[in-house]
Amino acid sequence: MKVLVLGAGVVGVTSAWYLAEAGHDVTVVDRQAAAGLETSFANGGQISVSHAEPWANPHAPALALSWMGREDAPLLFRLRWDPALFAWGLRFLRECTPARTRANIRDIVSLALYSRSRLQDLRAATGITYDHLERGILHIYTDRRDFAGAVEAAAVMREFGCERNTIDADACLSIEPTLAKIHPQIVGGDFTPADESGDAHRFTQNLAALGAARGITFRYGKTIERLALAGGRIAGVVADGELLTADAYVVALGCESVFLLAPVGVRVPIYPGKGYSATIPLRDDSVAPTVSVTDDGHKIVFSRLGQRLRVAGTAEFNGYDRSLNAVRCQALLDRTLEIFPDLRPAGEPEYWTGLRPVTPSNLPIIGRTRVPNLYINSGHGTLGWTLACGSAAALADLLSGRRPEAEFPYLRG
Repeated sequence: MKVLVLGAGVVGVTSAWYLAEAGHDVTVVDRQAAAGLETSFANGGQISVSHAEPWANPHAPALALSWMGREDAPLLFRLRWDPALFAWGLRFLRECTPARTRANIRDIVSLALYSRSRLQDLRAATGITYDHLERGILHIYTDRRDFAGAVEAAAVMREFGCERNTIDADACLSIEPTLAKIHPQIVGGDFTPADESGDAHRFTQNLAALGAARGITFRYGKTIERLALAGGRIAGVVADGELLTADAYVVALGCESVFLLAPVGVRVPIYPGKGYSATIPLRDDSVAPTVSVTDDGHKIVFSRLGQRLRVAGTAEFNGYDRSLNAVRCQALLDRTLEIFPDLRPAGEPEYWTGLRPVTPSNLPIIGRTRVPNLYINSGHGTLGWTLACGSAAALADLLSGRRPEAEFPYLRG
């Protein structure tokens, strides 16, 4: 079939890749001048099956209330009249029960394990490079209650196949020696040796180049205006006044998917969760981690990308505002220097913010919508990079009439 993929972030580009691998004629449309320039541009850099515990869990409501009003809070809900956020928040609270949390962990782990495996296969087949490291992900905890909760979550993840192992503070230091200055504060950790890290932006651009060489068409600089509906099916996509037609259409526009889908009767529970990052250039003598580290209490991750350290995290629910908040940017840098006081950067950090497309359950929405030739691959929240290859491969299977390998609650139309 001829397929139009709307969106050239990591999810859209991987969707195009696996659809082309399945034999389809694929065109990608995006408003930016190149691939990976929005939410995929400067994320945390982790391929993290170990991050399968959703934001919606039994501890989340109390934590969110305790952080209310703190400008540097790891999770910040801006008090504002927003019917979409109110409706999303009610669904979020429904997902915070122990039973729903367990079910969501099971589904996220299933898709994440599959996705990590597909990424490794793709890397072996193409030789694609993106500053990747295969040294695992280390979670550290400085609060005993947080650590106790993590022990429970890790046990559930192991039950579903994720090798997230609980360890003590000394083991944390042996895995990542640059944690020496904060070692006395660490009460425990967990380590997932099979997890990875890498630059999602570089991966997306390099995969787009490989895809273009293999026949995928990229239409950059085209603002997608609307879906044209006729006879209960999508008749085309209007972009900058031009009608683009295909046999099937895939919406992979992150948070923007909501606005494109609603006029054709498809409503999805996606809301933007603004994340922040700082990219710190490193000198040859910088004391920076080489194992990707998650500071769970502050919801911050640290990933080594060549001669750069990517520091990313926190979530701010404030509509579609993309402005940088100086307090939240400074909080990233302050925590970085608390953990790695001998970092010795080579220059000033480059700050960035992006809108993660978050669902109440943290499960992405993948598959065919109620409109027969309209598909969606969006809502990945903080795990877009982790789930990209698996989501895309599963979507290609669904569009091609095959059963996906990973067990997951896909849309079936």
